[in-house]
Amino acid sequence: MRISANPLRGQQFPAVLLLVAAGLGLLLANLPTHDAVATVLDFHIAVPGTGLDLSIAHWVSDGLLAVFFFVVAIELRHELTHGELDSPRKALQPAIAAAGGVLVPIAVYLLIAGGEATVLGWPIPTATDIAFALGVLAMFGRGLPSSVRVFLLALAILDDIIGIIFIAVLFAHDVQWLLLALAVVAVVAFALLSRITNPKVRPLIVLAMIVIGIIAWGLVAASGIHATIAGVLLGLVMAPAPAERTRHALEPLVNGAILPVFALVAAFVVIPALAPAELSPAFWAIVVALPVGKIIGITLFGWVGMSFRPKGTPPALPFGDLLAAGALGGIGFTVSLLLANLAFASDASIRDQAILGVLVGSLLALVISAVLVSLRARAYRRLAAAAS
Repeated sequence: MRISANPLRGQQFPAVLLLVAAGLGLLLANLPTHDAVATVLDFHIAVPGTGLDLSIAHWVSDGLLAVFFFVVAIELRHELTHGELDSPRKALQPAIAAAGGVLVPIAVYLLIAGGEATVLGWPIPTATDIAFALGVLAMFGRGLPSSVRVFLLALAILDDIIGIIFIAVLFAHDVQWLLLALAVVAVVAFALLSRITNPKVRPLIVLAMIVIGIIAWGLVAASGIHATIAGVLLGLVMAPAPAERTRHALEPLVNGAILPVFALVAAFVVIPALAPAELSPAFWAIVVALPVGKIIGITLFGWVGMSFRPKGTPPALPFGDLLAAGALGGIGFTVSLLLANLAFASDASIRDQAILGVLVGSLLALVISAVLVSLRARAYRRLAAAAS
């Protein structure tokens, strides 16, 4: 595997950075620093004349995270057009596994927390964090065949698509259709500008695209659709060549600042002084659904998908590799944290416990996947040594 000179472009260091940032957020929330940090995060910044008046915490989740989704959308489109999902044959196996990785965690969540107060949290355990999952695979998977990474990448990409749909459809509120239509106009203008190739006007074009991108974000935010969807739309419509250059330029910023800041802010929750039996069912549902629901859903559905492979598709993954990929899929983290904030936005107590559930469930999935990936990698290394 090629090692990037910049660790922020790699897979291992950003995953470690995310874990440290989340731990720091949890620590700051449960030390005497809580009140001071909470005051900063609750401080509101308004944009005159726009109606936007958000707390710093919301500027992070609605603003900074839109840049992350912009980069994700660029990667999604590349994979759908030139990558691991550029044909129905390639997409079939991971699509079936991804379906299991969504349906089974939802079923587990509803079984544990299907009551009226917590039922809205069912989308939370459906996400897979690409950065974390690939980071764990890179750290512990030396010797695994590349097919495992390809399968996991395709699976996580499909999970991202599902997560984006959930955010756009489930958490829209009082949609202002005129503002949304204006946002679409801004997105079209952004797409057209990205296709102007004259190098003489490139600096002006880049400036105009930044301005129009910000306008599109503001219109989407004001329309009642979650603001991160603006990042998705802009990333999907940008011309391929400038999109790849932009993704490459933004990657260190996203991995080194945006995602860690979001992880710190999202994990800033007070650990409740409650007995385990007094914790919300949402907490327990997420803790179980992420590591257990994902590993069962992805492995079972993935095995079924491998059994019905169309002719000409890549070779089937062994059951052990599917099991390792399923465990990696249980690391929800970034998108799960966002979904927890959105699902329980009106109930701070359940929201904080749901966030703790995401952290605990993702950590359990991380440990389980590290063990399984290490065992599979060791078995492959032994086979390679015996064959040489």
